[in-house]
Amino acid sequence: MKLVKYALAALCLAFASGCSTPEVAATPAAAPRGEAVVATIEVTATVTSINHETRAVTLKKEDGTEVSFVASEDVQNLPQVQVGDVLHVVYAEALAYEVRKGGTAAAPMTAVAGGAAELGQRPAGALARQTTATVAIIAIDPQVPSVTFQGPAGNTRTIKVLHPEKLEGVRVGDTVDVTFTEALAIKVVEAAAK
Repeated sequence: MKLVKYALAALCLAFASGCSTPEVAATPAAAPRGEAVVATIEVTATVTSINHETRAVTLKKEDGTEVSFVASEDVQNLPQVQVGDVLHVVYAEALAYEVRKGGTAAAPMTAVAGGAAELGQRPAGALARQTTATVAIIAIDPQVPSVTFQGPAGNTRTIKVLHPEKLEGVRVGDTVDVTFTEALAIKVVEAAAK
C-alpha cells in the first residue's frame, strides 16, 4: 500500500496485471450480458528540485502546476534521479461486469502484483490490483433507471444505469460478476539534450 501512495505522489505509469475471476455455477443472462469500461490518464512531469538527503522532490507537470512530496525509503533508486529528469506517467483503471441468471453472491477476492527496478538502476516500478466479487440484483427501477445490488455481507448499493437498454433480460435474482482493476507504474527518463 505504501508503494501505491508514493507512486501516485510521483505520478505513476500504468501497468496491467491479470487475475482469474472466480467460477460461478450459473448461466449467462440474455445478451447483452456484460461490458468493460477502461479509463487511462497519461501525464509527463519534470523534476525541478530534489534533495537526496531529505528525499524531498518537486515535480512540474505539463500544465505548469507543481507537486512536492517526500519519497519513502521504498524508492530505493532515488540517488539516480536528477533535476531535469522526466517522469512519464500513465494510470489505468477498468471495470468489467457480466450478468448471470441465478447464482449467489460471493465475497470479494483481491490480487496484487508489482515490481521495481533493480538497485542502482534508474527508478521504475509498477503495481496493479484486481478485485473480483459477485453481487445479487435485489431491485431494478426502470424509471430512473437504476439497479440495487446486495453483496455477500448483506450490504446494498444502488447505481444509476448509464445505458438502460443493458437492462433488457436482466431480472431481480440475477447475479453480476464484477472485476475492478487499477494499475500504475513509474518510469524516470533522462531529460532530452538541448
